[in-house]
Amino acid sequence: MSAVPPTSNPSTETPFTRALLAGALAGTTVDLSLYPIDTLKTRLQSSAGLAASGGFRGIYAGVGSALIGSAPGAALFFVTYEGFKAQLQAFRSGQDQQPNRSIGENEDWKAPIDHMLAASAGEIAACAVRVPTEVIKQRAQAAQQPSSVAVLRFILAQRSKIGVFGVWREMYRGWGITIMREVPFTAIQFPLWESMKAWRRRTTARNEVSAVESGVFGSIAGAVAAGLTTPLDVIKTRMMLAAEKQAVVPLVVDIWRTGGSRAFLAGIGPRIMWISAGGAIFLGTYQWAFNSITGVST
Repeated sequence: MSAVPPTSNPSTETPFTRALLAGALAGTTVDLSLYPIDTLKTRLQSSAGLAASGGFRGIYAGVGSALIGSAPGAALFFVTYEGFKAQLQAFRSGQDQQPNRSIGENEDWKAPIDHMLAASAGEIAACAVRVPTEVIKQRAQAAQQPSSVAVLRFILAQRSKIGVFGVWREMYRGWGITIMREVPFTAIQFPLWESMKAWRRRTTARNEVSAVESGVFGSIAGAVAAGLTTPLDVIKTRMMLAAEKQAVVPLVVDIWRTGGSRAFLAGIGPRIMWISAGGAIFLGTYQWAFNSITGVST
């Protein structure tokens, strides 16, 4: 598979621009491709249940907010991820040049740590965009309002009762639990993905992996991370769908009391399916765009 030949376009020569463009394309592609599965997952996790939340009807409800938020959210993630990773690698490279360094000391274990830290920073940055769009999207998916616009209007209409700050808090409801879900997820997914890519580069003696290879590795890493973080996703979904703001601990107790341990695994099948496929599309598209922009042949 061959990427587009190198160009001299200065607008795409910086790492920032490459991550920005590739991330935006990847985010939009995966969100639109797998939106129906995401809707079913949200409805399964809703306290009202699948049928009461709309069943299999209107599976594209709320797609407007996802469309608006996917590109900037993914772009912000990859800009932060690639930038943070480069800074950590530069720091380690500087340490390696110190004269008192032990010759031959194995540094392989530090790369996954760099990827964990960079991915965590990327998720925290992306949540500035992702959380409001998730709140609107999931309420539309759960049939609380007929569309994303209706959800947004409903939230904004509460300004007279709760004030501007209250509206802001409503838009960012679930921020904390979203961070608690996304950071462990990416701390699992991205080191796995980067490790598999590094292994493939070593075995093929190539500078970079292809989009297909990146997609396969992204699918595997995403499936593992999705399964392990499903309980956090259930808590996040219940919090965003609740009629009133709830604290995490009472919510967890209520989920346990009403549904037992199985309630924390609600929607695990669609979640693994969605994120496994999403990992393939997201990281495959990102790799394709990144390779094309940089002119890398694979």
